[in-house]
Amino acid sequence: MSEPDSVAALETIEGAPGTPTSSVTEAGKSRTLAGDAWETLRGSWVFWGSLVLIAIFLVMAAWPGLFAHADPRDCQAMRARQEPSGSAWFGYDVQGCDVYARTMYGARASIIVGSLSTLMAMIVGAGIGVYAGFYGGWVDILLSRVTDIFIGIPILLGSIIILSSIPTPPGSDFLNIAKVALAISVLSWPSTARVARSAVIQVKQSDFVAASRALGASQSWMIRKHIIPNAAAPVIVITTISLGGYIGAEATLSFLGIGLQPPVISWGIAINDAAPYIRSTPHMLLFPALFLSLTVLAFIALGDVVREALDPKTM
Repeated sequence: MSEPDSVAALETIEGAPGTPTSSVTEAGKSRTLAGDAWETLRGSWVFWGSLVLIAIFLVMAAWPGLFAHADPRDCQAMRARQEPSGSAWFGYDVQGCDVYARTMYGARASIIVGSLSTLMAMIVGAGIGVYAGFYGGWVDILLSRVTDIFIGIPILLGSIIILSSIPTPPGSDFLNIAKVALAISVLSWPSTARVARSAVIQVKQSDFVAASRALGASQSWMIRKHIIPNAAAPVIVITTISLGGYIGAEATLSFLGIGLQPPVISWGIAINDAAPYIRSTPHMLLFPALFLSLTVLAFIALGDVVREALDPKTM
């Protein structure tokens, strides 16, 4: 059978009730894993609460001027360390900068670092996991050993070494952000790779994959049409959960003075600046730490509730 004929046959098989991506109820309506997950998520207050928080923080990162009209870089020594008031809701920091404005504008750098780190870790980790799980043999052994080497390196310690070795590009906020995101993602992809490999191994043992192979489908076709769609759920879950962790990692690196550097404005830098004055002026630390905690909690909660919704054992 030629490949076009086999592809047509496979597409017919995909619509059959026996495939895992589609099933038919007694009423004749098609059911999918995504549809069942949505039915679970739509009734969860944790899902909607975390989604609303994430939406607010994303809008804040994209258009901080909608939330704060003051200039975050307008610092005057005469108003240094003033407490919250009607003119400055979050007070002023040690340099006389508006803490509220810097908290609103700090969301951009922190969320961009987390998003870039998540994207790079997902691409590298999922790619390695898919190839290791699907091809097996020496490919799996080689990629798994490389994954084990990287997973044995602590993320924060490795990121500190990488950031110390790469000079900070002067006058470019984006390059500074990209450097921190690269340092985090270089050591963060192994967890995604392991999850993707495990999911692919389970999927490739399914009957519909064996039928595709028997009908002469190419390996690249099976990866695109069968493996990736059916193994994507656990990767999406770990990616969502990891995003909150990467935002926290950026804040930790910036707090240690090795992550983002001024003039970049981020929550981690604000926490680092406020740490020596935590007893005398706690408002400098309270508000950026609160927004950072809410962001990390929102992404972790979203990933957790999505994991439960996509788990067939809970349906």
